[in-house]
Amino acid sequence: MEADHPIGVFDSGIGGLTLANAVRNVLPNESIFYFGDTAHLPYGDKSTAAIQAYSIKICNVLLSQNCKAILIACNSASSAAFELVKEYVGSKAIVINVIDPVVDIIANQYANKKIGLIGTRRTIMSNVYKTKIDAKSCGIDLRSVATPLLASMIEEGFYNNSISNEVITEYLRDGDLQDIEALILGCTHYPLIKSEIEGFYKGKVDVIDSSEIVALALRNSLLGKGLLSSVIGPKHTFYVSDYTNSFHRSTSMFFGEEVALKHYRLWE
Repeated sequence: MEADHPIGVFDSGIGGLTLANAVRNVLPNESIFYFGDTAHLPYGDKSTAAIQAYSIKICNVLLSQNCKAILIACNSASSAAFELVKEYVGSKAIVINVIDPVVDIIANQYANKKIGLIGTRRTIMSNVYKTKIDAKSCGIDLRSVATPLLASMIEEGFYNNSISNEVITEYLRDGDLQDIEALILGCTHYPLIKSEIEGFYKGKVDVIDSSEIVALALRNSLLGKGLLSSVIGPKHTFYVSDYTNSFHRSTSMFFGEEVALKHYRLWE
């Protein structure tokens, strides 16, 4: 690992670009190598074995690009494959998931509170957040609700409109989410609907966006190992395993600006 090597970020699709954007904002001198496995999205309905296989193969690509850190920008992959990826990568790169940094913040700031979580079926059914929060012995009552329509809705560009508002409202009215003090957005797509969720709660519930939290955790990890880059004008590269014009059009939605997606024929 060298300080000027890139940061690898991967997701099941292009939703992880929200996290890549947060990394760019927190670490403006770092180069990013992004890989979206659009051939297999969404990971939320895949088996553990399949997600692990996809993750390892993508890690081989990121390691071939000399990535000094690998950021698993997907809650489903973080829950299913983080431990395997960490063991596989070993000392070749720092590996960070999108769950542990959020759990640390929640445990420190919301002890003995009732907290909500929304995410894909895969993330919710894995119980990974509950397991990790319970291990902190912080007295948090976690209430989890699967919201499977949200990611595909956002992918299709339905957010900040009447359609998305109705879907979001229906999910957030779930009885398990009543009287919570904070809500964890357990999917990298959800920052795009954060304002709508905040509007529903009218300031009465803290909405926890993992993107900046994870980006700050990455910065701290790189700083601790003396691996912060000082490069001026870093280079960002974006690959997807299946290319369509719709993916290309959506990049500005997730990254904040249009980027040049390249087709990496990983599965051919």
